[in-house]
Amino acid sequence: MSHVEDELNSQPECWTRGAEQAAGHAAELPAAGERVAMVGCGTSWFMAQAAAALREEAGQGETDAFAASEFPYGRTYDRVVALTRSGTTTEVLDLLDRLKGRTRTVAITADPRTPVLEAADDTVVLDFADERSVVQTRFATTALTLLRAHLGLHADAVVTDARTALSLPLPEGLVDCTQFTFLGRGWSVGLANEAGLKMREAALSWTEAYPAMEYRHGPISITSAGRATWMLGEAPDGLAEQVRATGGLWVAGGLDPLAELVRAQRLAVAVAASRGLDPDQPRHLTRSVILTTP
Repeated sequence: MSHVEDELNSQPECWTRGAEQAAGHAAELPAAGERVAMVGCGTSWFMAQAAAALREEAGQGETDAFAASEFPYGRTYDRVVALTRSGTTTEVLDLLDRLKGRTRTVAITADPRTPVLEAADDTVVLDFADERSVVQTRFATTALTLLRAHLGLHADAVVTDARTALSLPLPEGLVDCTQFTFLGRGWSVGLANEAGLKMREAALSWTEAYPAMEYRHGPISITSAGRATWMLGEAPDGLAEQVRATGGLWVAGGLDPLAELVRAQRLAVAVAASRGLDPDQPRHLTRSVILTTP
């Protein structure tokens, strides 16, 4: 079993622990009414997108999400939340350094021995969800679970759905598809983006992701027989029928969207195996992006 497969299978237990830690970190995490920005790189950016949408939907305050390299320094925030598994990513450390003494920052990380602990004002360490794999799975989803629990939006049913996602067989014919599109609505748009990234990283697959209502504004033109469209969350009326009319495979997301992401992670590993790829050795990637200045 690959590291990534082993780690994605451990997510139900990690989510339970992550949710339990939320109450103990209430002081470090955003308070209701604060104006907040959430930042990250790669997978962490997509988790930031999901968390920001959840917070606004919950009426907790204006919340933006940015790739760390694209943070708008001209804006004012009460708190900036940085998601970083390794705690060493160059763009995140640069951002925290520039905000020091100006904006309260908190880093959610997996490693308590990295520079981010000095760079951020506060830290939340989820070391039990750290990973050996380059391809992120459990740290990212556990960090999002922590934030969901902090908002009062986590329930035991989410963990139950995760266990179901690990046990259900993938839809027949899905692994053999040549192209994949993931769709989301609201907070699950970030999850759709992350599902697409997993497929590209682990399986080198042609994969795209869109807000569900935007999919009909052009992207549906790529859908046809031998290609799949997967909805994370509730689909807009009529969309399933439109996809089926193209000849494409429609995958309905009947579980909690975060659990649907677990199914997409499984798909990435399965497609990699079918193509003779090692998901622990993604092409051109390292566990952390550390840039050097010439």
